[in-house]
Amino acid sequence: MNDSSWGAPPQAGYWGPSEQGPVQGAAPAGPAYDAHNAQQTRPMPIVPDVPAHGGDQDDDRGAARLSGPLFRDDTPSAGSLGTSSQKPQEPMPSPVPQPAPAPQKKSAGRDLGAAIGVGVGLGAVIVASLFVVKAVFVGVIAVAVVVGLWELTSRLEERKGIKAPLVPLAVGGAAMVVSGYVRGAEGAWVAMALTALAVLVWRMTEPPEGYLKDVTAGVFAAFYVPFLATFVAMMLTADDGPRRVLTFLLLTVVSDTGAYAIGWRFGKHKLAPRISPGKTREGLFGAVTFAMVGGALCMQYLIEDGTWWQGLILGFAVAATATLGDLGESMIKRDLGIKDMGTLLPGHGGIMDRLDSLLPTAPVVWLLLVLFVGSG
Repeated sequence: MNDSSWGAPPQAGYWGPSEQGPVQGAAPAGPAYDAHNAQQTRPMPIVPDVPAHGGDQDDDRGAARLSGPLFRDDTPSAGSLGTSSQKPQEPMPSPVPQPAPAPQKKSAGRDLGAAIGVGVGLGAVIVASLFVVKAVFVGVIAVAVVVGLWELTSRLEERKGIKAPLVPLAVGGAAMVVSGYVRGAEGAWVAMALTALAVLVWRMTEPPEGYLKDVTAGVFAAFYVPFLATFVAMMLTADDGPRRVLTFLLLTVVSDTGAYAIGWRFGKHKLAPRISPGKTREGLFGAVTFAMVGGALCMQYLIEDGTWWQGLILGFAVAATATLGDLGESMIKRDLGIKDMGTLLPGHGGIMDRLDSLLPTAPVVWLLLVLFVGSG
């Protein structure tokens, strides 16, 4: 191997074998080496001769003496730098130990004052409309559905570029709630089918690019928000409808409260860290316990012909569906890269952030109440 491939890198002014200028002691290049070429050629600096040591390894040591270590972390050896000019390296002073940071108090993660105030206000509006005139409460459901659809479609367009048509969804969603109250499950299904058809036709007025994803999102939104909310209106049609709806709302709120309180105080084991890192198994246990106790009390004292053991089953089902609904919307928000669906309710987020547990719970409560005490 050529010796030029080992040792120190070339010094400044070295042009390589193909561009090397005249070497000291060599014969003149003749007429081909004229003044013009001399002006364009930089002179080679004179490098002092290095005694030969023999072998490639010795050549590396000689290069190290001229240019120093190739890397900052290299430790020069005694044979390469000599023994008289180097001083022993002074030891680094040991770092001064820093005091441990003070433990931080566990935070609830939201403004509890605003959350409680908004919750009490919403509860007052719901209870007042529920027990005064049933039709007013149906209107409250329809308004919540329309606002929830607006939040969901807005976030889909902002974060994913999906344009689910809001106008047919809003009109069809309100009609779905009213149809469920007036005509029951049959009316709800017919309104759902007509809303899906309206979404497909409405989207045809725009260019075909993205048609499939837009109408798919629209049909999903129609099922997820207004159709599931229709079961709340269907509960209201029974003779004790206001008390059934109140039981549904109380158990869902109690389940969420139990999960929040127990999970915040005792939560250590994550329930679904990839979906919702804040939820814990201890919180789920709190949700089930609170909901089952609340269900036993509600079925015994609020629902006609209801018994406490039916309330235990109802409470367990509410805790399960409310948790799954919360995780489902957390999955949607994580896919969209957002924390809340909106900012309409201080301390809560948007309407959809409050409907996440209610929507999937409504059909389960409606079905169990029909099985336990009938639909009248």
